[in-house]
Amino acid sequence: MQPSSPSRLAVLPGLALCAGVTALACGGEALEAHLLGRSWLEALVLAILLGTAVRTAWTPGARFRAGIAFGAKQMLEVAVALLGVSISFRTLAAVGPGLLFGIAGVVALAIPASFGICRLLGLPRRMAVLVACGNSICGNSAIAAVAPAIGADGDDVAASIAFTAVLGVVVVLGLPLFGAALGLSPLRFGTLAGLTVYAVPQVLAAAAPVGPAAVQIGTVVKLVRVLMLGPVVLALSVLAGRRRAEPGEAAPRAAAGGVRLRRMVPPFILAFLALAALRSAGLVPAAALAPAAALADGLTILSMAALGLGVDVRVVAKAGPRVTCAVTLSLLVLGAVSLGLIRILGLA
Repeated sequence: MQPSSPSRLAVLPGLALCAGVTALACGGEALEAHLLGRSWLEALVLAILLGTAVRTAWTPGARFRAGIAFGAKQMLEVAVALLGVSISFRTLAAVGPGLLFGIAGVVALAIPASFGICRLLGLPRRMAVLVACGNSICGNSAIAAVAPAIGADGDDVAASIAFTAVLGVVVVLGLPLFGAALGLSPLRFGTLAGLTVYAVPQVLAAAAPVGPAAVQIGTVVKLVRVLMLGPVVLALSVLAGRRRAEPGEAAPRAAAGGVRLRRMVPPFILAFLALAALRSAGLVPAAALAPAAALADGLTILSMAALGLGVDVRVVAKAGPRVTCAVTLSLLVLGAVSLGLIRILGLA
């Protein structure tokens, strides 16, 4: 074992602290559902908020740091890899070639447009990438998956997730009203929801008032949109390995003799793609799908708690107005592009 690598025992105090925050976050989500009939803030968001609150009130000592760092990086990478089990390439065949290429086109247009908006507003490059991918693909999950691929720090991740989470709730509440104002059919509204709403449960919540047809098409479109995460993270991993850091950023660690495959394509991305391929080939037992999804969710929440415990809230507050404006403008662009696709395809 290398001297810089934490021993198994060294990570236990920090992981225990992260697990405690995770338990509080899950309990808070359950309490929301009990009192309000629905969880407006997911455990993932509550975990990073609670972790940040703990970090603001108390700075964890040296004995906690190894476990917190382990939870924020290694646990997150394992969680992202496990997400591959929940994705089947067969979903691609369910939407038809026109809508399939249209969804990919929306993501391909929205990411650079959102990135450009963020950079014009002065956001750091890595935070701009997080916001762009979060808005364009699947919100918190995309931010969590992209972060280790580009070497983003906890402050960038916390700010991106905090503001996209708040805006995500606003979208769920406001999108049905917007669809009614435009007179969208269930098929068109479901497509719009699948293209713009961040998480699959939020798509269900937004589309439910319009009817089952909107829910069905919204879910399929959203799942195809999530499939874009693998190629995007893979591409960003390659670009991050080649790019030089800008002033004020930590330089990516380059391998001796050039960029090696391990640096260009992190192992957790290869694991993600391998598991997705196994699922698509029918080699993953049906009984393993629910436990794998639950484990991925749990590890993601734990990693968000770890990120929160390492966040300086003053950095997040300082970035607040710019991030809020960037996320809002990016979402408006995504909505406009999505409505354009719906019109081009002539959906009934």
